[in-house]
Amino acid sequence: MVGVYSALFLYLRDPVSVPVYGPNGEDAGQVVLPDVFRVPVRKDLIRRAFYSEFTARLQPKGRDPMAGKRTSARSIGVNHGVSRVPRIRGSMRAALVNMTRGGRLAHPPRVEKKIHEEINKREKRLATMSALAATSIPELVRERGHRFTAEYLPVVLDSSVLEAVKKASEARSLLEKLGVYDDILRAKTGRRWRAGKGKMRGRRYKQPVSILFIVEDHESPFARAVKGFPGVSVAEPWNVSVLHLAPGGVPGRLTVTTTGALDQLKARFRVDLP
Repeated sequence: MVGVYSALFLYLRDPVSVPVYGPNGEDAGQVVLPDVFRVPVRKDLIRRAFYSEFTARLQPKGRDPMAGKRTSARSIGVNHGVSRVPRIRGSMRAALVNMTRGGRLAHPPRVEKKIHEEINKREKRLATMSALAATSIPELVRERGHRFTAEYLPVVLDSSVLEAVKKASEARSLLEKLGVYDDILRAKTGRRWRAGKGKMRGRRYKQPVSILFIVEDHESPFARAVKGFPGVSVAEPWNVSVLHLAPGGVPGRLTVTTTGALDQLKARFRVDLP
């Protein structure tokens, strides 16, 4: 791996040791973050990978070639004192052209339009690694707008928390002790009505993004307890992507993970760094 990305690994961060917290917020030891958290942050690559994954989910669409053209409208010609647009027979109502009511669209969506931005597999992998490393840099997390008082990032929980914390009230108490619950309050107060027609199309509200929880079991009691918090996302180590780690293509999302998830991330992004 170092040989492939040697040019990108010239400036590596030192190994980072962060505290591990138990179900009640107590100190449960220390853990050294996997080497993937030492990868340099490539904002340009992260943004490109985000657009690639985001556009991959878009539904291709087009228009019927005869849309807006199923009419008997014909122009009545010149010397009538009116414009020469096509008009419905027996009426002066214009039709068919794009500036009339019910007429065709001037530039409708085309089926052959390429809407998915392609990216190489190695670039996508490196972008995910880079976005994961950005979650451990407090400056980038604050720059993204998150609010927290935790000293070390990402916040690491012992895997016993997944079964010990079963209620939302218990999860809230734990997050308050860890110093990250203020970000959930920021997401709650930041929810607002969308401007424009999106309100009529199932997108009534705009919700700020809050904490990302990376756990080894998204069906565990703890994961179920935090899923209802505003702006929260829950992902497993094997499927966490740039969409989770850098929403909008901006790296530095506030992240809470578990010791078991760190082991799986280390196995997924196996790198041998000096």
